[in-house]
Amino acid sequence: MPAWIVVGTQWGDEGKGKATDLLADDVDCVVRYQGGNNAGHTIIVGERVLKLHLVPSGVMYPHVTPVIGDGVVLDPGVLLDELDELVAQGLDVSKLKISGNAHLIMPYHRELDRVTERYLGHQRLGTTKRGIGPTYADKAARVGLRVQDLYDMKIFRQKLDVVLREKNAVLSRVYNRLPMKAADIETEYTVYAERLRPYIVDTMALLHDTLEADATCCLKARRARCSTWTTAPIRSSPPPTRSPAGRSRARAWAPSTSRR
Repeated sequence: MPAWIVVGTQWGDEGKGKATDLLADDVDCVVRYQGGNNAGHTIIVGERVLKLHLVPSGVMYPHVTPVIGDGVVLDPGVLLDELDELVAQGLDVSKLKISGNAHLIMPYHRELDRVTERYLGHQRLGTTKRGIGPTYADKAARVGLRVQDLYDMKIFRQKLDVVLREKNAVLSRVYNRLPMKAADIETEYTVYAERLRPYIVDTMALLHDTLEADATCCLKARRARCSTWTTAPIRSSPPPTRSPAGRSRARAWAPSTSRR
């Protein structure tokens, strides 16, 4: 069966969440394959109001498996708060699946996003200051930490120590901010790791199996402003369309013969 892709082609706020939620009634899984916890989507059903930032639209449907794919940058604290809110509203979030290959938004990403915007002054980009761009920058630079690193704290700490030396140097010497402590970050993310553990799966295998079982997936992206062909520098940090839904990016993908 096909995998449908919902992607915005303007400046955001095109109604992607609404479209995805409408399509979700006819699909078996809804996949966020890139982006982070930006403005998000508001879904209103009767008296119930849901504000989604990371959890895929479609979570309200009991038959839908929501998937957070490899191309997403994940702030675990934000995600867990969002899950708690959904549970408080009576929704079952146990079917959520998260890729271990998704990159983590770290405290230094958020801080760098804030101070960079402030120092740019009137030339600032207008980011949400949630660390999304800096996380994608670290992903491209191959120094990012991923969800799977949470489950080997020795590896997590080794990677963190390396990247934090550079981040602290920038924060303290360029922006006159206090350096961050690796031990504090490790303690915080150890707690996140235990709460996220039930949701972590091999999303590539999951989606292959889903499509081979004659099911349908809806792949949903955030705003699609390509980093090459766009009105630079006002653009999106994540890759926008098909490639992150393909094998080279998010691995939230269908075989080419199944795409439409």
